[in-house]
Amino acid sequence: MNAPATNPEIGKQIQCGPVLTNYHDLGSGEPVLLLHGSGPGVSAWANWRLPLQALKGQFRLLAPDLAGFGFSEFPADMAFSRQTWLEQIVAFLDALGLDKVHVIGNSFGGSMALALAIAHPERVKRLVLMGSVGVPFELTDGLDRVWGYTPSFENMQSIMKIFAWNQALVGDELVQMRYEASLRPLTRAAYERMFPAPRQRWVDAMAHAEADVRAIKHPTLMVHGRDDKVIPLSTSMTLLDWIEDSQLHIFGRCGHWTQIEHAAAFSQLVANFLAAGSASAA
Repeated sequence: MNAPATNPEIGKQIQCGPVLTNYHDLGSGEPVLLLHGSGPGVSAWANWRLPLQALKGQFRLLAPDLAGFGFSEFPADMAFSRQTWLEQIVAFLDALGLDKVHVIGNSFGGSMALALAIAHPERVKRLVLMGSVGVPFELTDGLDRVWGYTPSFENMQSIMKIFAWNQALVGDELVQMRYEASLRPLTRAAYERMFPAPRQRWVDAMAHAEADVRAIKHPTLMVHGRDDKVIPLSTSMTLLDWIEDSQLHIFGRCGHWTQIEHAAAFSQLVANFLAAGSASAA
């Protein structure tokens, strides 16, 4: 008799304030915190499964599900805000006894990576911001549809096609997996009240003050897909202008899924950038 299949999205658990945080802890070496995006049915594993495998030989990779997403457990009446998520992230680092980490943030997670660097600069080594939110921009139709998702297979398929430039990546199996994930009662209820219309206000709420971003001293790598329909390339151009010690890598023929559509190149780019910090500190 075959053993029951285990869900790879479910990792370890650790209490972080009011949030029982589901997280993945792979590899060894310098610690790297990976913060996922805010798409429906998302989890740390869904976002980072390919880089986790590619980078675990060089770094200790820590990928938590933020409150309202994935398999973390949180109070049903929890109010979601940038401050709430930041408190969870800091509590997560404290619970694991980590004083300082590299941080990789995807989209919404990019804003949270910036929040950590701004509020607790001593906790951050290097920053990687991928298709990042966190600066002012006009709400795109793609992001409006992502945040306005209501559960159905067809709606999830439509959302996934917005994310990817390479439509061949949007197979029925992936769509079904993310659709089923979006139906989990606790996270479905959270998602429905997280980004209600009108949604430009949530773009603005996740944006940081220009002076705060300009004050960031950490070496920062921005990565963006040229053909991103969710978060415009202009956000990374703004970050390049505002963060003094920064660089930007743009992938052509790439949407919002840089870490999936260009998985090997993305992971190598990140590994080189983070390793450069270790070499300069040596």
